[in-house]
Amino acid sequence: MRNLNLTKESLEFIRGLESKHFKQSMNKVLGLLNGPTPADSSALKGYTDLLRTDIGEYRIVYRFDETSVSVLIVDKRNDDEVYKKLSRKNI
Repeated sequence: MRNLNLTKESLEFIRGLESKHFKQSMNKVLGLLNGPTPADSSALKGYTDLLRTDIGEYRIVYRFDETSVSVLIVDKRNDDEVYKKLSRKNI
């Protein structure tokens, strides 16, 4: 079983969601521990080790290896802010 690592920013975003969206987001994030490449995931262009997946109107940017899944960003899906945040993190 992999360990789950959430950035402070992604955890705060998920905590701020309405109950229904909170549950959906946490189910998706926890599901990445068992299957880190769900059918709706894809490689993030310009990065060799990052993937993205969606939960309704939200997007998760993450990476994984043999021992862990690291969720770097969770934010609105239709907003370029997700990618701006990623570039500011210099990942």
